[in-house]
Amino acid sequence: MKSILIRDTTREEREQIISSSLDCGGGCENCSSCWLGGGDPWEIYREYIEGKREIAEINLEYNERYRHGNLIK
Repeated sequence: MKSILIRDTTREEREQIISSSLDCGGGCENCSSCWLGGGDPWEIYREYIEGKREIAEINLEYNERYRHGNLIK
């Protein structure tokens, strides 16, 4: 598996990484994550796509907010 770190990817590759990781096979119309306050995944991972923050950092922050009962938007 190829590295997904910012230093090892282009912006286009990062967009593809996010796109393919969001593809559960059911399509967005069958997903309730955004509707239940999970937030827009493209906005959540925007800083990764732009090369500002790694996926691991974003996931850690997201999980911490979820664990503490804060609204995630």
